[in-house]
Amino acid sequence: MSKIGFVTRKVHSLAGVVPLTVFLFEHLYLNSFALKGAEAYNQKIAFMKGLPYLGFIELVFIFMPLLFHSIYGIYVVYLSKNNVLQYPYYRNWLFYLQRLTAIVTLVFVSIHIYSLRFANLLYGKEVSFAAMQELLLNPWVLAFYVIGVIATVFHMSNGLWGFLVSWGIAVGPRAQQVLSAVCGMIFILLSYVGINALMAFV
Repeated sequence: MSKIGFVTRKVHSLAGVVPLTVFLFEHLYLNSFALKGAEAYNQKIAFMKGLPYLGFIELVFIFMPLLFHSIYGIYVVYLSKNNVLQYPYYRNWLFYLQRLTAIVTLVFVSIHIYSLRFANLLYGKEVSFAAMQELLLNPWVLAFYVIGVIATVFHMSNGLWGFLVSWGIAVGPRAQQVLSAVCGMIFILLSYVGINALMAFV
């Protein structure tokens, strides 16, 4: 691997963890206010929309890292050689699922951003409890969101394992085994949080 390719992969993993993982945690927490009802959720949305320099924050710390992570991620998926049928061991399956959930997550996040954020900018459609409720009343859309949330959380959790290993933070079989358990628990917990929030809208 060339030096440029090495650095690009490092930046790709860093972009996936530092701004995007933080944003995912924040997004799931924000959506959990739906459990407290429409008023609590709408108040939280209004607070977020009222933050100073929100457009700059979204552009620099969310959309630009997401765009780079997605474009280079597609390239990585294209180069990947999936051989889970020949070598069906645990970590190889996670490698395959990481690439598969990358595609699912990209489709899900793109549609989600367009349906809410861009629709708000282009057509003035308000992001609110009622808007989410109307969106998720369609059982096919709800199923799509459930799959999207699970895929996104898996991609983040498993990607976190890869980041900590590739950056030399989790070194050695024992540390990586413990990290696998921790990332697995993160996946289960955040999947529950995300799906629970979706069900609150329904």
